Amino acid sequence: MDNAQLTRKQKEFFDFIIDYKKEHDVWPTYREIAEAFNYKSPNSVTQNIQALLKKGYLIKTDDDEYDIHPNYEENLGLKKNSGIPVRGLIAAGYLQEAVEADLGQITLETLFPNMDDMFALRVSGMSMKDAGIYDGDFVLLMDNDVKEGDIGAVLYNGETSLKRIFYDKNGLRLEPANEEYDDIIIKPDVFEEVRIIGKYIGHVNRSGIHKALPRKLAS
Repeated sequence: MDNAQLTRKQKEFFDFIIDYKKEHDVWPTYREIAEAFNYKSPNSVTQNIQALLKKGYLIKTDDDEYDIHPNYEENLGLKKNSGIPVRGLIAAGYLQEAVEADLGQITLETLFPNMDDMFALRVSGMSMKDAGIYDGDFVLLMDNDVKEGDIGAVLYNGETSLKRIFYDKNGLRLEPANEEYDDIIIKPDVFEEVRIIGKYIGHVNRSGIHKALPRKLAS
């Protein structure tokens, strides 16, 4: 592929994204990029991304997100296997002869059978840290009914928030999992402006995949 030559700064920017994705298998956040290059504004991040997009090093996905061009992913070894191979059986009782066999792979579909109804959002902020959800994590959501006390993603007045949701006579109460943050109260007369985007079913970060615990176990 014959792309336009990058400037020195653009190459440093592109190399940072490549190295980060090799190590973490996800893109860095705008905040992480800005801190790495000591940018004072996220606009500098956007400008570099637009330059790489224009020169063909990045592409825009169907989800209106940016990603590394497939040719570069293949050449730089960024492609990952689709699952974890299951190589046989192991006893969890008495000792027995090892059994080696190709038993397929563990994939996301193994952990989350309803993958077609699931989507992810990346967390920005620390209001849910006591629920084990941190800045930069990916929360997994499904378009399910959110019951009293469930964690869910809410869209209100053009802004989104991930909180534990409670319904009462005073309205909708969005409770953070961090005592440094206050509850958000939405009065009943503006309920029609509130949209529940999805129910939290788990999250993904550098330590692995974490499924949501049943309420009794989580409390």
